[in-house]
Amino acid sequence: MLLCDTGVLLAAGNVKDHHHAACLTLMRAAEGPRIAELVEQYVSLPLGIVDAAVIAIAERLNLTEVATVDRKHFSIVRPRHVPAFGLLPEAL
Repeated sequence: MLLCDTGVLLAAGNVKDHHHAACLTLMRAAEGPRIAELVEQYVSLPLGIVDAAVIAIAERLNLTEVATVDRKHFSIVRPRHVPAFGLLPEAL
């Protein structure tokens, strides 16, 4: 499993970023369950790399709730460990 900060995720997902090639190569070479699997699974959505990272972390940590204003993507994705995420704040 590869732990990286947001800058690496954003660079891997943005072809215009100066660090795109290096970060994308790093992400593709990482072993274990990866964000790329989620992005590929939901390619028709499309699921962005940052949303995929949040989902992957939630799955890894067995979290059942996600704080987000992005109801579209997070209500469609089906995590591996629960039928659906609880989305917070509820009053959106």
